[in-house]
Amino acid sequence: MNDSVQNVPAAAAGSVRRSRDVPLLVERARAGDPRAVARLITLVESGDEVLPQVAAALAPYAGHAQVVGLTGSPGVGKSTTTNELVRALRARGHRVGVLAIDPSSPFTGGAILGDRVRMQDHATDPGVYIRSMSSRGHLGGLSAATPQAVRVLEGAGCDVVLVETVGVGQAEVEVASLADTTLVLLAPGMGDAIQAVKAGILEIADVFVVNKADRDGADATVRDIQGMIALGERGPGEWRPQVVRSIAARGEGIDDIAAAIDKHRDWLERHGELRRRREARAAAEIEAIALGTLRDRIGSLRDGTQLPTLAAKVAEGAVDPYAAAAELLAQLGS
Repeated sequence: MNDSVQNVPAAAAGSVRRSRDVPLLVERARAGDPRAVARLITLVESGDEVLPQVAAALAPYAGHAQVVGLTGSPGVGKSTTTNELVRALRARGHRVGVLAIDPSSPFTGGAILGDRVRMQDHATDPGVYIRSMSSRGHLGGLSAATPQAVRVLEGAGCDVVLVETVGVGQAEVEVASLADTTLVLLAPGMGDAIQAVKAGILEIADVFVVNKADRDGADATVRDIQGMIALGERGPGEWRPQVVRSIAARGEGIDDIAAAIDKHRDWLERHGELRRRREARAAAEIEAIALGTLRDRIGSLRDGTQLPTLAAKVAEGAVDPYAAAAELLAQLGS
């Protein structure tokens, strides 16, 4: 699924880029046409009016891909690790999709989608699709369109989808609600390791990866993480996060990371946790879509008289804000 389309006439390829014919786009995406995949993700990102049709067409293919999230602070080597994981997964014969989320400027809204540049090793591999996405101000390390973009890659036949977040801090843990397995990357020499694994990040990690393990302090970082894991309360049979060392820039430790992911996947399936996580992910998607629709409907009220009238009553003390909100919701439901 590279950027070129084999055996597709230029005119046809161009029409795919602009098409809003959802059945055609899904059919072409299933056949491995990267332009069709790109077009579907663009429709998702833009919130196009055909988005419900896209979701309906992709629904039969949901749940077939393993979703792996990679997160961590800036500079720990997420993109390099992702690049090497793609190589390892391709060696197993898997089709791989990558969603690399890049931060957008809070001032201009623009973004430098640099993660795709770092993964040029796979640019000519038809079994790999890489998409950089701007966070567009969305908090949590992802973009609002990421869950539906994952569904597009599942529909395109990817066996594994790697989701690389923007550089995150201790509280940005949204990737855990999206991924089957979450990797938290750390690197020695980036400050107190305990700070890096405080509540939040510690609680979402299924696998800790101490990257750049050839640096001084790697042993101490591993010990600190293992100590924090030991403090956690776990019942019988509960998953104990793995700690893996790697030097991704040299391709070292990548097989160990892949083995840890496999081990976690086996545990998820044996304990029914995979189904539970995916149902929780679906619930979060439904809630987000419903809330988005509700926000749009409330926004449309600003053009009418109902919301300004209620606001004026609340401002003058004639109505309390809870009663006004209840009246507004009643109007939305009618």
